[in-house]
Amino acid sequence: MSRLGTIARRSFLIGSVAVAGGVAFGIYRYQKPHPNPLLASGDGQSSALTPYVRVDAQGVSIITPRAEMGQGVHTTLAALVAEELDVAWESVRVEHGPPAAAYYNSAGVSEGVPFSPLDHGMAAEAMRGTMGVMAKFLAMQFTGGSSSMPDAFDKMRHAGAAARWALVQAAAEQWKLPAADLKTRDGEVIAPDGRRLSYIALAPAAAKIKLPSDLPLKPQAQWRLLGQSLPRKDVVAKSTGTATFAIDVQVPDMVYAAVRKNPALEAPLKRFDATAAKAMPGVLTVVELPGGVAAIANNTWRAQQAVSAVQCEWAAPVHPASTAELMAHITAAFDDKHQDSRMRNDGDVDTALAAGTPLEAEYRVPFLAHAPMEPPTAVARLHEGRLEIWAGVQIPTLVREQMAKLAGLDIERVQLHTLLMGGSFGRRLESDFVEQAVRLAMAVPGKAVKLTWSREEDLTQDAYRPAAVARFRGLVKDGRAQALDVRVASLSVLASQGARAGLAMPGPDKLLADGTFEQPYGVPHYRATAYRAPPAVPVSSWRSVGNSFNGFFMEGFIDELAHSAGADPLQFRLALLTHESSKRVLQAAADLAGWGQPLAKGRGRGVAYHLAFGVPVAQVIEVQQTPQGIRVERLCVAADVGTALDPRNIEAQLQGAAIFGLSAAMFGEITFAQGAVEQRNFHQYESVRMAQAPRIEVKVLALGGPIRGIGEPGTPPAAPALANAIFSATGQRIRELPLSKHIRFA
Repeated sequence: MSRLGTIARRSFLIGSVAVAGGVAFGIYRYQKPHPNPLLASGDGQSSALTPYVRVDAQGVSIITPRAEMGQGVHTTLAALVAEELDVAWESVRVEHGPPAAAYYNSAGVSEGVPFSPLDHGMAAEAMRGTMGVMAKFLAMQFTGGSSSMPDAFDKMRHAGAAARWALVQAAAEQWKLPAADLKTRDGEVIAPDGRRLSYIALAPAAAKIKLPSDLPLKPQAQWRLLGQSLPRKDVVAKSTGTATFAIDVQVPDMVYAAVRKNPALEAPLKRFDATAAKAMPGVLTVVELPGGVAAIANNTWRAQQAVSAVQCEWAAPVHPASTAELMAHITAAFDDKHQDSRMRNDGDVDTALAAGTPLEAEYRVPFLAHAPMEPPTAVARLHEGRLEIWAGVQIPTLVREQMAKLAGLDIERVQLHTLLMGGSFGRRLESDFVEQAVRLAMAVPGKAVKLTWSREEDLTQDAYRPAAVARFRGLVKDGRAQALDVRVASLSVLASQGARAGLAMPGPDKLLADGTFEQPYGVPHYRATAYRAPPAVPVSSWRSVGNSFNGFFMEGFIDELAHSAGADPLQFRLALLTHESSKRVLQAAADLAGWGQPLAKGRGRGVAYHLAFGVPVAQVIEVQQTPQGIRVERLCVAADVGTALDPRNIEAQLQGAAIFGLSAAMFGEITFAQGAVEQRNFHQYESVRMAQAPRIEVKVLALGGPIRGIGEPGTPPAAPALANAIFSATGQRIRELPLSKHIRFA
């Protein structure tokens, strides 16, 4: 009961909403499916068998309702349907679905409960179930939290099975044969005598058949597509330059826009003079926007030149104006008044620490930008009372609602095309750039306005990964950790995002604590407390969110405890872990790296383990000292995803996440002066270059258990594994990122 007591406030709020929801909506409303959005947008030339399957004269299209940001999600989602539908992989076409309640993300909501993902006790499962019910009523379609696969695994396979069932029934009626006698293969229904009917021919009749609510699914032993490394459906278009991102959109009557906002984040514009800008060639107009101005011209370059020429008088900063002031703002939150949660409180930490001389340390990380390769871009057109938008977004249902409200239109008169995205890392959970495009479309009705942010605008007007500070106390005895007290202070991503979206976010922000309380380390006296600093500069989700900094904090200090105990860092962790899958993952990474083999002078190995989004990941990094600085030579990573639906794509995601984490660890930092971000382009906000990238070796484990997503879990261990490797090679313990502030990299 003491565990429940620590989360009483949030439990009460969630429980109250759930009860109210049950009374208001009832079981019938919950069991009733959302309408098939493909029927509303039907063209008369295709048959929508389910919200995920459409058949026309060209073949089968599978609708994938999650954002494709380069993570390969469209391929694996399509494979879930195709497996049960029995279609040839090479014949499948993939489309992003329209914004629709039918595509709500249940897993992304239910996994936000204040329990460890490894906790499958009655209270945890009851709350997950409650949140899953509420997710259907909230009906929010979003991509995030590494939730696409957990949400879709059953849902989309059932959709494929239902579509196949309907096609078989249609064939049975046409042939006057029992449906049980028919088989399917590669998009055809096959009779016992060898007769065949294509899905294309059967689809119109199948679309009229009422679908059953539940059907058996193929056992894993019969999978033909799932579990295989499939050719990605987007690779040809992306490799040939024919894929359409927002930055590629071309429509009739298009004009082009660029924007410039107050360099002091969220501060207003006092006044401006656009005389010089309007006189420039190709410039059509200059429009005031909240906090800034935009220029509209006949091409993007001219729009960017014009907006730079606008004379602006900016209001003073509304937030702490320097990096030092912001860090002081965060560290000031280390008091009872700002305690946000205490998600773990095992044993008696204070008494245990008082029994010896505790090891103490403070760790810090900076603000970080998302910096996707494709900058924020959107196209909008308001014509004859209808608004049409082309953009890459991660929450299309919310964006559509927001833009309808902004334009004063009924939501049915707003059409949002969700496009491929040139990266995101959480950036396109924000809708600021879409809002700007819609405002500009309202200023020039009938014209399609393509708004493209400059790289400078992208880096200086982001909603950032928050800076954070951790304070540790720990005690070891007889070679083992006996007590661990971790306190973390930061800004609340949940509150900041919620405020911009107009959504109330009551209760504690679990994202602040993610990566501290749920780590399966069997420390007898273990306390994890999160402190929420009052709102300041805008912050947002960044790949792995709270785990991105708490992973560095936790695994850096665990390494310190291991060395203070005189223990091998790998064996120290293995002895502490209470989760068998995590132990196997950690050992697999160590085996890949040859842990324990002698190293030449000037070389070092570092290990880190982290559980994020239910996925245990371990990394071992090997570094070498050179006259030019530290060279990262090798990175070995292992992870357990439960079931490996596409091993090659999982490997690619772990590689990409590790490089992303290394870039942040080595170089990533956003700093502030006079309220403005100082980093304006990639020469000031660096990433790991090809020549600096280590050799990466991956081991994918599939040890059973729940299906898990892999887009984010590979990022958190990279920074601590590298910092621990540097300590191994040099004896220098670095507790602050980026590491380049303290050492030089070759």
